[in-house]
Amino acid sequence: MASEFGPCPPRFVELKKEIAAAHPDFEARVTKAWGEILQTLDGRTKDIAKEGSQNVPEVKFSELGSLSEERVKEIKEKGCVVIRDVVDDAEAKEWHAWLSEYVTKNPDIEGFPANDKQFFQLYWTKSQIRARAHPNVLETSKWLNQMYHIRDGENVAEVDLSTPLSYADRFRIRHPGVQWDAHPPHIDGGSIERWEDQVFRGCFAEILSGDWRAHDPYDLRNRVNARSSLYKRPNQSTVFRTYQGWLALSETGPNEGTLQVFPNVLLSNAYIVLRPFFTPREGKSAESFAPEDWQFDISNPDFPGIYSLGQAFTGPRPNTQTHPHLRLDETMVSVPKVYPGDMVFWHCDVIHAVEKQHVGKGDSTVMYIPAVPYTPANAAYVEKQRESFLQGVAPPDFPVTKGEAHCAGIGKVEDIENAVGKRAMGFTVEVA
Repeated sequence: MASEFGPCPPRFVELKKEIAAAHPDFEARVTKAWGEILQTLDGRTKDIAKEGSQNVPEVKFSELGSLSEERVKEIKEKGCVVIRDVVDDAEAKEWHAWLSEYVTKNPDIEGFPANDKQFFQLYWTKSQIRARAHPNVLETSKWLNQMYHIRDGENVAEVDLSTPLSYADRFRIRHPGVQWDAHPPHIDGGSIERWEDQVFRGCFAEILSGDWRAHDPYDLRNRVNARSSLYKRPNQSTVFRTYQGWLALSETGPNEGTLQVFPNVLLSNAYIVLRPFFTPREGKSAESFAPEDWQFDISNPDFPGIYSLGQAFTGPRPNTQTHPHLRLDETMVSVPKVYPGDMVFWHCDVIHAVEKQHVGKGDSTVMYIPAVPYTPANAAYVEKQRESFLQGVAPPDFPVTKGEAHCAGIGKVEDIENAVGKRAMGFTVEVA
């Protein structure tokens, strides 16, 4: 665990009490739910470990409009998917070549590790601009956004799941043989905010009411207004991303530095949200799956997997000590082998990691491109992001760097070659 990670502050005891007081019969209902979750995890984690990469659904881009209800249901339950052939192989390989040329021509660019840069604090290369604006990439984003829904009779103002937006993120060119410890199992898009922000907490209302099986990770009702960044921590996304994702620019398979996921978003949500309210009984193991070995306890401020960073917080970062029932050493499954032009996506609540080892023979290169729908808050962010693009500086969610305006080969507005791509980046498109 990083040395700068501190414990949760004492005031979080009051947060637990506030949550408990907001739900009738909280102790009895969540205690029953906790026992059910533990018993379900005991069986399901064994199945996940046995199935390995086969847990991750694989579909072709050309099939997105004709998948069966059963196949879509599977993708939603797993919370992750590999989508093949989103971009033509030759075009993806060309983007890879452009990225390599960009980092070679601009040796002063920022990235880590400092002595052998592989993860780059870069957002505005020609390759990234072209990829984010590609019609198939945006069509894929639209398809993923539309997995979310609004409950019958409810209205979420000005949300358009059919209008995708672009969220500028970075890329990696990971070399083989290099140990990578920077991305252990974690969940992005909000830390303690999942409990502290009342709207964000509403995303998990059924879990906190004890009816955890009724939890719907794809319900938009609270998602679009949840505050995921109460403490303004850099690298904390302030937009609502339905799925995080990346576009492969090289062949990358298991054990070659690829993505790992825990492929059951409902179960991991239920377990992580209720974990802070339970401790093992005296003399009992924290690894016990027996409900009777656990007790309801809101007397301490600990939110397992959440850590203080001074003025902000990081997490959830579940591990085998804080969340032993997930059996993460066995259930963090690697996504199947991908090829240039394939994309990988995972639901915004999915536990994910990057493999520590890369034992392959070539670079593992991906551009991070999430699925983002039109919401008023997302659109407001994209407007600020557009100005960052025009100035060649880091987008608002990311740490301030010296920028790319001085870089040879930086992407231009002209590299956005179609109307849907321009709209996604916040540019006005005139109707002929």
